[in-house]
Amino acid sequence: MKNNELSRRKFFKQALAASAVAAMPTIWTNAMSGKMPQPTNKLASPSERVNIAFIGIGFRGGEIANELYNTGLVNVVALCDVDMGAPHTQKMISKFPDVPRFQDFRQMFDKMGNQIEAVSVGVPDHAHFPIAMLAIHLGKHVYVEKPMARTFNEIELLMKAEKKNPKLALQMGNQGHSEANYFQFKAWADAGIIKDVTAITAHMNAARRWHNWDVNMKNFLPAEPIPSTMDWDKWLGAANYHDYNHDYVNGQWRCWYEYGMGALGDWGAHILDAAHEFLDMGLPYEVNPVKLEGHNPYFFPMSSTILFRFPERKNMPAVDVTWYDGVNNIPSVPEGYGVSELDPNIPPTGTGKIQPAKLNPGKIIYSKELIFKGGSHGSTLSIIPEEKAKAMASKLPEVPKSPSNHFKNFLLACKGEEKCRSPFRVAGPLSQVFSLGVLAQRMNEQLLFDREKKVITNNKIANELLSPAPRKGWEEFYKMA
Repeated sequence: MKNNELSRRKFFKQALAASAVAAMPTIWTNAMSGKMPQPTNKLASPSERVNIAFIGIGFRGGEIANELYNTGLVNVVALCDVDMGAPHTQKMISKFPDVPRFQDFRQMFDKMGNQIEAVSVGVPDHAHFPIAMLAIHLGKHVYVEKPMARTFNEIELLMKAEKKNPKLALQMGNQGHSEANYFQFKAWADAGIIKDVTAITAHMNAARRWHNWDVNMKNFLPAEPIPSTMDWDKWLGAANYHDYNHDYVNGQWRCWYEYGMGALGDWGAHILDAAHEFLDMGLPYEVNPVKLEGHNPYFFPMSSTILFRFPERKNMPAVDVTWYDGVNNIPSVPEGYGVSELDPNIPPTGTGKIQPAKLNPGKIIYSKELIFKGGSHGSTLSIIPEEKAKAMASKLPEVPKSPSNHFKNFLLACKGEEKCRSPFRVAGPLSQVFSLGVLAQRMNEQLLFDREKKVITNNKIANELLSPAPRKGWEEFYKMA
């Protein structure tokens, strides 16, 4: 076939077959013998390390790769990126010069599947699913960056695959699930401090990549020459075909409904993760785009206010979650909120450092008796106003410290020593909430959702977009679950 691609029939036949153990090439033995650059932490012995392939090695993918490597718990056995050789991938290539490199994850698994135990998936949102699904199908542990996948059905299929493969460590990258916020929220919920929550305000008001774009765009972007280092067809994967343009790649993909999930998919997990899990929120029955400024068919609005409505659950009351994004789309705050401090632990947005703003990324949680103020990622909650916090101080439980960060937690789970804190069964429904929110943004209409049947009942087009057809040639991945 063109570009030396394996035929799909041959590839999937090989992927399904048990691979014979092949002799290790010199580059492999060099990596095993410690000739690679050393990590920050002391390396575990070779037999104690996880043999890992990094898929996506520039930008966020490269950051994930470094975090995993710096635990000292991995042998890096393969690098994969569709733009192998571009400036943003050179740093990782230079760090692991003797490690085999691939532009096609399918070829990587075909040639080295028997040498790979785990993979990290640090690629654009639209490409998460086929990589993660094939890795699971081949019995590999998977660390996939948030959101788990771009569409509701892709997430559903990944959760289904997790159920069929209970021995695999399958972790969504959501650092806050291994930091102080996670353990505090759990301890406070278990102690009855956080209870009877009826409303949550979540907000992320930093500038985004598309905020200076023309919302009156009439079509997708014009074709540009494809960089010589890039395989554009493989970058597109299962997504709809569009001609290459630089404003689709290198982080710009987050702007487009076709490829990313906007501010909600980018920051929602870091802000709402613990509340969603420990309040057993599941899926909403209604998603309402209360306010969309600059709505258009191609990329995300300039600002969005989205209301998610969740029903009563067990002994918990119904709860409304309202999401605010956009520079000037600032929610109101309760009396006694205080100063909006900028937590130094909150990472940059991708377009630069977060600047002190009227309201920095975080949430306000309203219960029947208390109000909690929190930030993003690992930032802990505080009770407001201050007078109420002082009155509650003696009732607050001790919060355990995290035994491992999110990356080490994944690798220890691969080794059977810990359990993933953000497994697909936990991260999946949270990611599906965001996929529904993105559909409400895209349609600019209220969506009514049947939580049991998992269908949208009032909008046929939106319901079809829960499970859009993959691009021709990528259908097999959707049959693996």
